[in-house]
Amino acid sequence: MIPNLSELFSLTAPEIVISVFLILVVFVDLIFHENKMPVMFTAAIGLIVAGVVIIKAMPDAGTVSNSYMVVSDKLGLYFKFIIVLTSLFIILFSYDSNEIKESHLRQGEYYALIYGMVLGMFFLTSAVDLMLIYIALELLSLSSYVLAGFTDKETRNSEASVKYLIYGAISSAFMLFGISLLYGFTGSTNLYVINEVLSSTPVNLYFLGFTVILIIAGIGYKISSVPFHFWTPDVYEGSPITITAYLSVASKAAGFALLIRFVSVAFIDHIKDNGEWILNGTFDWQTVLIILSLLTMTVGNLSALWQKNIKRLLAYSSVAHAGYILLGIAVLTNVGLVSVMIYFAVYMLMNLGAFYVVMLISNKTGSEHISQFDGIGYTMPYAGVALTIFLVSLTGLPPTAGFIGKLYLFIALLDSQMILVALIALLNTVVSLYYYVRLLKHMYIKDYDQSEEYEPQSGYSKIVLSMLVVPVLFFGIYWGPLVDFAKYCVDFIVK
Repeated sequence: MIPNLSELFSLTAPEIVISVFLILVVFVDLIFHENKMPVMFTAAIGLIVAGVVIIKAMPDAGTVSNSYMVVSDKLGLYFKFIIVLTSLFIILFSYDSNEIKESHLRQGEYYALIYGMVLGMFFLTSAVDLMLIYIALELLSLSSYVLAGFTDKETRNSEASVKYLIYGAISSAFMLFGISLLYGFTGSTNLYVINEVLSSTPVNLYFLGFTVILIIAGIGYKISSVPFHFWTPDVYEGSPITITAYLSVASKAAGFALLIRFVSVAFIDHIKDNGEWILNGTFDWQTVLIILSLLTMTVGNLSALWQKNIKRLLAYSSVAHAGYILLGIAVLTNVGLVSVMIYFAVYMLMNLGAFYVVMLISNKTGSEHISQFDGIGYTMPYAGVALTIFLVSLTGLPPTAGFIGKLYLFIALLDSQMILVALIALLNTVVSLYYYVRLLKHMYIKDYDQSEEYEPQSGYSKIVLSMLVVPVLFFGIYWGPLVDFAKYCVDFIVK
């Protein structure tokens, strides 16, 4: 088949924009040796352009051919938009980060590596071929390995990078082995062709189960699901806070987009009028996803209870939230998918906000120990109030957007008659309330040095915090537009 170039360009327009600006970032860095502000502006402009391209592509998404290695549909564009917004916030955070300022002369490489991650994540969200999925995953991983140890100021920075590399190499090897087995059986790496073969050819269920579990290992590593989460607390603790925040949101978004596409394209037979997904019967995805979800949220929440380092606490919190999101996929309905998309949008806002406040406090104290939060509600009142809102939202309490995310998740569970699963998820939410409230206790109730002077925050940090706080409160009160947009983007199945 001779490819239609105009169609190929429409398929990969956001990726092309990122690739062009990746080259521009490198060239601008070469031109401006000392002043790195032009590099940051170039990186930000490139993401804005990519965001505009994604928005303009929305109305016509899903009309292109499925015979290529990538598709352009609203599901992929939704997650790409989440990735773009997250990347923009990370650039804003980086301007205010002492860790990144200390590596001033290497900021060009820093932004170029972020663009490398964005490019890998973009392809990962729209790939429908196992080989492209693996290449995109490696592009994302290689950039993130370097960024995890970017500052190299302490031993833990290098340790984080090495651990990330080792865990990533092992999970990638498992995934590649699973891909090779699936290719050997079906004779294709295209997910649509694999679906046709699995639906029409008798298959040994034990063989297919083993193959799929190997592939799940690679995906589970990206989304930090149990038992593939062991790298998460050490890497989050050792990485620069900006990169920790980036890995906790953008990398997860790409991983969940990949999981949704892998399940929906390769294993769904059809969708009922009520939105229920009917699988081809070759693999029990629902049971596996429910077990992974419950284990992930439970291990994440229980492990967070005794953490003293705030980054490790938020790392385990991130693991727990991955468990909640997995439940939305496990119901195998369009309602569940809508809940996943809503949850991820609000998770992006509240998690990035929490990490930004942690970064501001770390800039001031030079430490990430939970004791450094004592009295922050009085010495840094604006940051304290903002963090309180983000923690309430992470718990899932009204009137914040986090409540809406969990509300639609529980609606999806109850709609599918998963009462026991919903109850376990609710109990996990109660457990999470304890360690979030513990932070608030340190901020407002614990004794602190009364002689410490009130430190007014910069106008820049207040603006960035407001950009995150306002939508968290707005969507907690008026969530209609977010829900409507998520429903609009659920059209990814080619029927």
